[in-house]
Amino acid sequence: MDLLSPEVQTEILKCVKCRTCLPSCPTFAELDVEMDSPRGRIALAKALSEGKISVTEKLIGHFYCCLDCRACETVCPSGVKYGEIIESARAYVEVHREHRKLERFLKDLFLRRIFPHPGRLEGLARLLRFYQRSGLQSLVRRFHLARILGGNLEELERMTPAISDRSSRSTLPPVIPPEDGIRYRVALLLGCMTDISFAHLNEATVRVLSRNGCEVLTVKEQTCCGALQVHNGDSPTAREMARHNLRVFEESGADYIIVNAAGCGAMLKEYGFLLGDDPDDRSRAQSFSSRVRDISEFLIDVVEAHGGLRGTLHPIPRRVAYHDACHLAHGQRVRKQPRKLLRAIPELELVEIKESDWCCGSAGIYNITNYEMSMRLLDRKMDHLAKTDAGIIAAANPGCMIQLELGVKKRGLPMKVLHPVELLDMSYRGQVPDR
Repeated sequence: MDLLSPEVQTEILKCVKCRTCLPSCPTFAELDVEMDSPRGRIALAKALSEGKISVTEKLIGHFYCCLDCRACETVCPSGVKYGEIIESARAYVEVHREHRKLERFLKDLFLRRIFPHPGRLEGLARLLRFYQRSGLQSLVRRFHLARILGGNLEELERMTPAISDRSSRSTLPPVIPPEDGIRYRVALLLGCMTDISFAHLNEATVRVLSRNGCEVLTVKEQTCCGALQVHNGDSPTAREMARHNLRVFEESGADYIIVNAAGCGAMLKEYGFLLGDDPDDRSRAQSFSSRVRDISEFLIDVVEAHGGLRGTLHPIPRRVAYHDACHLAHGQRVRKQPRKLLRAIPELELVEIKESDWCCGSAGIYNITNYEMSMRLLDRKMDHLAKTDAGIIAAANPGCMIQLELGVKKRGLPMKVLHPVELLDMSYRGQVPDR
């Protein structure tokens, strides 16, 4: 993650300034500013590493305006690993910038003291659950109390996902046996926000894996993947978390590590780069990453390819529009598998969206730190979704799901947002979603 390292410098020099990336960049499309394009940001990173420019608020603004969606990597003819450049540049500026006291406090609180520690995150979840269930949230929204504090706080409060009744870490046992004979031994990444806000998604994932001959390990010692820290320039904390996860997942003896959140999966597959400064860590991380699979990738490329999906899938006569999560389509190059999984469900009609792999504006915590741009991108996405006449939006990333649910509410659209594996689980169980 060192901007001055030979690996990152090699990636910077790969850029031939051909402009192929510009039409694929959401922020450039919205702003038409060269420094808010991949080519422009690479030029800034190069100048910064050569000492030709210094760290300023304007420079930081260009680096953090980036969604880190990796759409530019998909189209780049030179194969530039742009994600490595922008994340290294952010890590560099975080060391050399002057932080405002409140900003430093909030980053330290959430990125270092809460998210890396599941017990503390569960404590935060209990507070949010009380706020949402006690009537306080209804009171705040009814009288627009958040508006008093100014800024975008009222909009951000409405974006807060519902906290699950119980976290999946507390409900799922350490080992879930397969329903009918073991084919694979897999470990499930529980995640951070997925664990406390999408516990039902983790539970659905476990049921589908168990039905398909997997012994599922929940590895309770695991922690957050580190993606939020990496995207916000805190690579030292991310490295600590990665080393911890490497150890506990290695000790589990799992054949595969299964992930149902696109951003987390992309992060786990990049542990080799994150821990690249240490040859031993890098070798272990690369071995670990080779066993990481998105749930759709695992079910299609591994399970179906070696005997097929088990069990009876019941009809779901619904029209479903599939949104490509950036870190699945661009970060992991997984596009066909979620679609193939959805098409396996009888009577489900899958429809494509214009610009399906265009970022929805969620991008980790981008919709908090860059609210205005995030909403512009969400509006663009919802314009396309509204034309599909679909009743369900399928998205393979909880962050995207939160953002798209916000878009559905703002537009008043009769649409439901679900993860593809939730639909597969419903099909197995003979359930049909409302829309």
